Parts: sequence; structure tokens; C-alpha cells
Amino acid sequence: MKILIIGGGGREHALAWKVAQNDRVTDVYVAPGNGGTQTEKKLVNIPLDPLNFEGLATFAEKTNIDLTLIGPEAPLVNGIVDFFQSRNLPCFGPSMAASQLEGSKAFSKDFLKRHKIPSAEYEVFTDPDQAKAFISQVGTPIVVKADGLAAGKGVVVAQTEREAIAAIDDMLTDEKYGQAGRRIVIESFLEGEEASFIAMVDGKNILPMATSQDHKTRDAGDKGPNTGGMGAYSPAPVLDEKMSNRVMSEILIPTVEGMASDGIPYTGFLYAGLMIDSKGSINVIEFNCRFGDPEAQPVMLRLESDLIEHCMAAIEGKLDQQTAKWDPRPAVGVVMASNGYPAEYATGDKITGLDEISNPEVKIFHAGTEIVNAGETVTSGGRVLCTVALGSSISEATKNAYSAIKNITWNGAFYRNDIAYRAIAREHETLSE
Repeated sequence: MKILIIGGGGREHALAWKVAQNDRVTDVYVAPGNGGTQTEKKLVNIPLDPLNFEGLATFAEKTNIDLTLIGPEAPLVNGIVDFFQSRNLPCFGPSMAASQLEGSKAFSKDFLKRHKIPSAEYEVFTDPDQAKAFISQVGTPIVVKADGLAAGKGVVVAQTEREAIAAIDDMLTDEKYGQAGRRIVIESFLEGEEASFIAMVDGKNILPMATSQDHKTRDAGDKGPNTGGMGAYSPAPVLDEKMSNRVMSEILIPTVEGMASDGIPYTGFLYAGLMIDSKGSINVIEFNCRFGDPEAQPVMLRLESDLIEHCMAAIEGKLDQQTAKWDPRPAVGVVMASNGYPAEYATGDKITGLDEISNPEVKIFHAGTEIVNAGETVTSGGRVLCTVALGSSISEATKNAYSAIKNITWNGAFYRNDIAYRAIAREHETLSE
């Protein structure tokens, strides 16, 4: 089999690495890939932009690709699955219409409200003066979101009215996020613990992936600006078996059934970003129409069953015949980023220490890297690497991940030093009982 993975980040490296473990897979092409995918066994980088649908489809036809997996959201929201299907090319992911669950926060909030799926109260605005008047009326803290895709950065949790007004000006007046921010959603602030519940969907049936939890803000203590994610771990202790069953019954099943009843059946990875409060109430913060990044990295490290088999079954509407199998050990992933991220950052800095990792429980997934000068790995993005490790406990997995990071550096490299702190605290509480 020949597989095409579309995207070039850490998530795509993890998906391609996992797919390549299938004995029937001979070649995994990654478009455009990164420095990590360039050096993996069976993996080949293809210099094609993820939004070049014609080029990608033509490549898939000429190369006899058996299955295409799409990593990032932009190609999905722009209709790559519809395009591939029009050429009779097998492709796992939601249609352009179904991808509105992520592509438009207004669409998503309206959908949740219509189908009585719990989420924060909200209003939608295109006029900055009306949005500011609403803020003055309801007060803070409050959340201001760009309606469209903003690479995980178009969300501002405003603690003061001044912060909320600044976010409104950034989005609606100054167009900081371009088209994505020309309409905004303002919603109530929810307190609690965030978690990621990701599943595979075939239009009707749902196959849950291992639970996970990420750290979205840049700085320790979950402070600082939002990023695409600074680390993640799996499983998420807050999503125990009882809570996971509730997420399925209260969130995932109503969502899949609701999309089908709306005439927009959903096939692909479905990611529900959740807020779970101290009383156990579950609310949807957002939907993503693809696997999370960096959640994919620890989850793929734990996956023991065949991802290709799951994807092919989903395309055929047979996910109810699949069972996902997991390494029982937890996995922790720590993102290393370039100085300045998520704002402006330098690229082209030489990365050292990658060949010093000897722990078999550790895997380095690349994101913003490229290989130059006959084998030198340099930075090419904001999030550069994700160091992922298994361990007998969440504490040990975290220790393994950070031990590996100590060997890696480049000019301006930084990372959070508290990834998985909630899970570690829970683990210590359990041990002390």
C-alpha cells in the first residue's frame, strides 16, 4: 500500500510514523513534510503545498495512492476531501460542509445550541461598537474568538474590559487575523479543567481514541498567550471511564447524529475540546475537524492497533467492527519552540543533540524543521520539536521526556517546564490515599 499524508507538522510526523508500521505499507509520502519525516524509514517528502489540491490529487493518481490522510485544518475547511472524492481518490476526513464545525465558530455554536449540546452562552458580532457595548453590559472575564481559522491563536480570554476591547479591535477593526476575524464570537467564560476527546467517525459509528490533555498557553502555570499547544499527555486523568462514557452520550453521539440529521454526515477525526467543571458538568469549548497537535504525538505513541485498518473501515462505514488497542503506559509530549513564538520568531538555527537520544521509550517528532547542508537540521517554524516519552507512570513518562530535551538545543529554544502537572498532582494524590 501507498499512503499520502498531507501536512508538515508534528501531528503529520506522528501519523506518518504510525502508518509506516503497517507491514503492507511500502511508501508513505508526506506533503510537504519536515526534517523528521525526511529521515524516517518508508517516508518520503513531497514538495507540495497542502492547499494545492490539483497537484496533490494528480500526484495521488500518478503514484497509485491507496489512502490519503489530511493532518491540518485548512485543507479540510477548504474542501480537499470533496476534491479528492470527485477524482475517486480514497481520502479520510470530513467534507467541506462538515468541516465548518471547526472552520466557523459561529456555525459550531449555532449547531450546538440547535441540538442542545452543552456549551457556553454566546453572541456573534461583525460590528465592533456593538461588540464593545455587549462587553460593557455583561462584564468580564469573557472569551473573544475569531470566527474562522487562526492557527489556534484567535482566542482571547479577557480578564478585564480593556483586554476584551483590545481583542475586538484586533479582530474586527485592525483585521489582525484577516478574513478569520471579520466575524467574532463572544462567549461566557467557563471555569474548570480542559481536556481533549478525539474520535474517529464514519458518518454514524464512533471509535474513540485514547483521551488526552494539552497545554495551550505559552508559559508555565497555563499563563501567557495562546499557542497551537506547548505539550500534551495521554491518557487524561480527568477523563476516566465514567466521564468518557458521559462525553460519548452527552457530546459525541449527539454531535454525529445532529450532523447526520442536518444533512451533513461527518466522516473523519472529530476532536471535542471540553471544559469539565468542579461539579462534573461538561461543556464543549470548540470542535476541531482533525487530530489535535500536539495531542496526536503521545496518542500515536500509545496506539498499538492499526491506524490504516481503522481509517479504511471508517471510509467503508464499518467502524463499529473496529477496536482500538492501546499501550497501557501513559505518554507525555513536550513541545520545544523558537524564541518569540507565538509571535515573530527566527528560523534557520542549527539544532544540536538530536542524535544523542538513546532511550527506547522516547520519540522525537519534528514540526518546524528542515534539513540543509547535507544533513544539518535547522529550525523552520515556531513549534520545532515534540519530545514524547512513555513511562510506567505519568511522572516517569514526564521525567523521560524532559531528560531527552536536555540534550537538544538551538539558539533561542524554549519549552514549558510543567507539562502534565495536573496529571502528576492527581497521581500523587492517589498514591497518598
